[in-house]
Amino acid sequence: MKVFIAGGTGLIGYHSALEFLKRGHDVSSISLPDIELGDWFPKEIEISYGNLFNMSKEELIELFSGQDALVYALGPDDRAKPPPPAYDFFYKYLVEACGRIVSAAKTAGVKKCVVLNSYFAYFDRVHPEWGLADHHPYIKCRVEQAKRVMAEGGGKMDVMVLELPYIFGSMPGRIPLWKDILVNMLIKNILVFYPRGGSSMISVKHVAEAVAGATEKGRNGKRYQIGDVNYSWRQMLKLMMDTLGKHKKILSPPCYLTALKGKQLRHKEQRHGIESGLNLSYIFEDILCREFYFDPSESSNELEYNRGGIDAAIEETVLACIK
Repeated sequence: MKVFIAGGTGLIGYHSALEFLKRGHDVSSISLPDIELGDWFPKEIEISYGNLFNMSKEELIELFSGQDALVYALGPDDRAKPPPPAYDFFYKYLVEACGRIVSAAKTAGVKKCVVLNSYFAYFDRVHPEWGLADHHPYIKCRVEQAKRVMAEGGGKMDVMVLELPYIFGSMPGRIPLWKDILVNMLIKNILVFYPRGGSSMISVKHVAEAVAGATEKGRNGKRYQIGDVNYSWRQMLKLMMDTLGKHKKILSPPCYLTALKGKQLRHKEQRHGIESGLNLSYIFEDILCREFYFDPSESSNELEYNRGGIDAAIEETVLACIK
């Protein structure tokens, strides 16, 4: 199978490319020239440089011609802080641009498409009373992205959506996003303040197996919840601190107190003319104080991706942050 990966030099795209090569597929990719590709990057991957978001439909069709499958691993994550309204920013890249690119792939004759999405969309479906999409523009656009790409398939291209949780692992040339999110805080702070909650987590290598499995045997119109283990924030933080050789006390204030902190942070954003994809006024009550747990057995069995090794993946991530 000829597989085109949009974003093949990102963390998930790179490991997915390695997995496709291991399974005997031909892999092509396009990426921004934001890192130098050394000897670590397989020469079997046909790489070109460019910005899919800026290409015309005709250019996209030409790029995708002759490909059997598209893996879409592009788009801003929830850390982006554009000028308000944040919804317009996330809609432009997660919904509008993604839909346009997937539509061009269909026109080019691509038969399968796997879009990487967020597990927040899953929890918005199963817990509509939480109001996740109403409160958070990033989550709303992830919900709309899935609907858009399913519609773009139009019965002519199989479209599968992978709803991904917290992902750990590393790759050459890139510093893990966890450095700025957590690792620096664990190094600098004397005490660690973090809510009582948790999340499903998985290693990037097993995400790559899920991507390849969805491309090979995924069912059209299916949303797959991809995960491995459910860890509390305390478990995750302890593993990180053990790797750092730090042993600090973790304090978990009541959720209503953290919510007040979130509102303060949101007011600070407003003063600076920016807006997070996850609304800081709601992020603690909606997300960080909750347990975003699920059973991934169904997707693991169907797509045949492995599980386990999350502790080692977290350790690998932290070590990559402090090299």
